[in-house]
Amino acid sequence: MKLVLFDCDGTLVDSGKLIHEVMARTFENHGYERPHYDATKSIIGLTLDTAIARIMGVEEIDDHIRTMTQHYKDLYSPVRAEPGFEEPLYAGVAEMIEVLVARDDVVIGAVTGKSRRGLDLIRNSHGFENVFTVSRTADDCPSKPHPAMVLECCAEAGIDPQDTIVIGDSVYDILMAKSAGAKAIGVSWGYGETVALQAAGADVVVHEVGHILHHV
Repeated sequence: MKLVLFDCDGTLVDSGKLIHEVMARTFENHGYERPHYDATKSIIGLTLDTAIARIMGVEEIDDHIRTMTQHYKDLYSPVRAEPGFEEPLYAGVAEMIEVLVARDDVVIGAVTGKSRRGLDLIRNSHGFENVFTVSRTADDCPSKPHPAMVLECCAEAGIDPQDTIVIGDSVYDILMAKSAGAKAIGVSWGYGETVALQAAGADVVVHEVGHILHHV
């Protein structure tokens, strides 16, 4: 039996535009300039408080960071409801998931820097309510690349890390997988660079969604 753990943002869904807009409005509302899209893209995958601190160039997550984090959370759903800020699946993801769900040797899970509410929005928006047997979010574990998300999913599923595959678009996903003792598949259509994914230790980087099935 294999455990296949998917990152969400940049791997299953194209959420970069939404994340950047919410982040930019959060910074503006606290008296800062809108961050550049590249700055936002570089932190996608981290838990929100860590991401905001990283953009601001600070190490400590203090009360100000926590206030901005809550502001972001409050803005997220209203902005997501605006035209043009949906989180569409990447082409081929629904079909790929359908194939994996039909297999009896695979357990599917999610490991995401999203909140539990954010993951539930993805499940409900795309018919994935019963896809993820196990999942860990920013509400449950330390930020990637800490291995807790993977290790806790493994423990819950009763599957060893060496029989687990983490699929993601960021170096944080790859580093998390390797530190947990799992296989890491990088995807090139998200927000990370192929060279960076390879340097982080990805076992393979795939360039088409359907190619994931060749490695699972």
